[in-house]
Amino acid sequence: MFVKNAWYVAAWASEVEAAPFSRTLCGVPVVLFRHPGSGKVAALLDRCCHRGTPLRFGQVVPEGLECGYHGMVFDAAGACVRIPGQASIPPKARVQSFPVVEQDELVWIWLGEPEQADPARIVSYPFHNDHAAWPHKCQVYHVKASSMLLVDNLMDLTHLAFVHKNTIGGNPKAHVEASMTVTPADDGLHFIRWLMDSAPPPTYTKAVSLADRIDRWMEFQYIAPGAVLQWTGGIDSGKGAVENRDQPGFSLRIFHGLTPETETTCFYFWSAANGYRQDDPAATDALFHEIDTAFREDKAIVEAQQAMLIDRGEQGLIDIVSDAARIHMRRAVKRMIAAENQAEAGHTPGA
Repeated sequence: MFVKNAWYVAAWASEVEAAPFSRTLCGVPVVLFRHPGSGKVAALLDRCCHRGTPLRFGQVVPEGLECGYHGMVFDAAGACVRIPGQASIPPKARVQSFPVVEQDELVWIWLGEPEQADPARIVSYPFHNDHAAWPHKCQVYHVKASSMLLVDNLMDLTHLAFVHKNTIGGNPKAHVEASMTVTPADDGLHFIRWLMDSAPPPTYTKAVSLADRIDRWMEFQYIAPGAVLQWTGGIDSGKGAVENRDQPGFSLRIFHGLTPETETTCFYFWSAANGYRQDDPAATDALFHEIDTAFREDKAIVEAQQAMLIDRGEQGLIDIVSDAARIHMRRAVKRMIAAENQAEAGHTPGA
């Protein structure tokens, strides 16, 4: 079951070009396109109202999106504006449209009740717009696992020392003994982990010159149902990292956008922004390669986990101390789903 009344990442803005672009999001087949006049992104149900043909097989024309089967044209609101060989257009000749907003290099979509689609609720990520301070590269994976399993993975960072030994990991003892503060919120949570006086991991030492021991932080904000904002870094031990992290050292920001495709597959949108050597494109490229390598390790683990859960279910699984943030995350999502179910029940005739 998905939260529907929420903004999800549908695509990177750069993915939506001249041709129709299709993805299934929260079980809904959606086609995205840019209106040739305004350049604005539109999103329609990927199903023509004539014979049910996917609209992704069509093309963008001046009036909107032309179906590739019989040439009917639909505008950004889903209304049919042209039927070849027919002057009269029936009022029912339309397809469902979805609210979309292009913001911070991302295309956000609302798949729930349109009247509740408040753009002010979209997760703000201004770092994508500050290329001087935070040069970055972006990626999207199709993952054969639930989006919630990927969020679980981001909420419990003790896995870094075991899955990512050659990149962003580090000493297992430092991760297990890290101090961590979790602050729940109505729409998610915030947590910060400190690995004090620890050895820098390979990704850090490849990027900048550091001492043998550093004070390392991992700050995460989860906004339900599918956004995680990360600021991670480290500076030489003894330089007051807790009071001032804006010192020369290693620093990166990562945007994570997790959008369900089905109950057991999803799209993982992420960007890695370089907070050091910002005037060196090679540094940004190298950082992206390091993070891409690490996240593909996550992808392999989580896909295997999903396959096992499909085969064996969740019976007998336990929680441990490092699950604190994950448990709060799941509670936030359950609250949103329960609220939607209650609202729907209230609109049911006779309820």
